Amino acid sequence: MRRMRFRRLQDQFAGHLMAALTVFAASLVLLIAVALLMRARPLLDIKPLGQLLTSSDWRPLHGEFGFLPFIAGTLWVTGLAMVLAVPPCLLCAIYLAEYAPRRLRETVKPLVDLLAGIPSVVYGLWGTLTVVPIIRDVITPWAGKRLDFIPLLHAGNPTGYGVLAGGIVLAVMTFPVIISVTEEVIRAVPDGLREAALALGATRWQMVKGVVLRRSLPGVIAAIVLGFSRAFGETMAVMMVVGNVAQIPRSLFDAAYPLPALIANNYGEMMSIPLYDAALLAAALVLLLVVLVFTLAARAILLRAVRRAV
Repeated sequence: MRRMRFRRLQDQFAGHLMAALTVFAASLVLLIAVALLMRARPLLDIKPLGQLLTSSDWRPLHGEFGFLPFIAGTLWVTGLAMVLAVPPCLLCAIYLAEYAPRRLRETVKPLVDLLAGIPSVVYGLWGTLTVVPIIRDVITPWAGKRLDFIPLLHAGNPTGYGVLAGGIVLAVMTFPVIISVTEEVIRAVPDGLREAALALGATRWQMVKGVVLRRSLPGVIAAIVLGFSRAFGETMAVMMVVGNVAQIPRSLFDAAYPLPALIANNYGEMMSIPLYDAALLAAALVLLLVVLVFTLAARAILLRAVRRAV
């Protein structure tokens, strides 16, 4: 009897402990947001958040702290990275899961996973030494001669440092996340569904497209969201190749200045300027809010995809 009571107490204690740890983990985002809000309060008391988000003037010496160029730069670089990364990552994951021989899959997967362990500063150096010169010497002159009439591809920045370089580097950095998760999700689809589709006369690609991808769609969306989160908050690699010019990009070749690069470049320096510290922490708060909005939107899309899949 005493042993049963002791075991019941152990179960209750373990349940309460895990519940407390879960609540603590879930409340970390709120605690971080509150801490950033308190530190950014001196600036927010003078200028409302809406004005900071819609202003393009960034002149700290004159007390102007407009975040719109940095938000636009973040969205440009991250959006381009996802456009470049998602299609090849999905095709690569499909090939590894459905078409590749076992020996080839076991050889390639560790190499793909190795990309996730490379420090971001190495990606930044690779972008500076390889991607930027290619854009400067090859892509920009070619685009200037043949595609300059397209505003999105107007080659007005000859340095090579810009949105395109940042998007390419970020796309490569998201490859291992999207490929690994998507491949595992696709392989988790029951073999019975594949056999049933093939038995009905479907080709292998029809089976993959109509059955496997349809069943694994929620997991594929989750993999893309993970890759997006990896790209959105990246700092060092982007900071080294994107140009760091406080302007709203109009072309893929224009320089940009994402929010993480702004914080990393300036925090700890020029703190003698009034409200500069509060402005940088307000930028961190804005970054957190933007990530939260996109995460919630992705979560809603994921839930909708799960309902359709069921």
